Amino acid sequence: QVQLVESGGGKVQAGESLRLSCVASGRIYSQNTLGWYRQAPGKQRELVALISNWGGTRYADSLNGRFTISRDINKNTVYLQMNRLKPEDTAVYYCWFQNYGSSGDYWGQGTQVIVAS
Repeated sequence: QVQLVESGGGKVQAGESLRLSCVASGRIYSQNTLGWYRQAPGKQRELVALISNWGGTRYADSLNGRFTISRDINKNTVYLQMNRLKPEDTAVYYCWFQNYGSSGDYWGQGTQVIVAS
């Protein structure tokens, strides 16, 4: 089992920044992927960004370089730096984890981000 605990959500004005954090604990293999998804009201959950243990990243095309994902391997922590936030970024942001070669994955409880116009 793997546990994920997110923090850093909140309410900001459009154009401001936020940084989300997620700490993973439990049965973590040396090769794994951490990431962030989000779900806006009335919409499906969508990928935001992923980062592998060796640092490879993948981003949603719609972000246009505003978000940056990073991780601290030693702390099993993933970060999402969100800049130039827009009202359409308002969503619950979920941390996600998968061990390499495993069919199972894990989700955090979610952290709310609200961007006011």
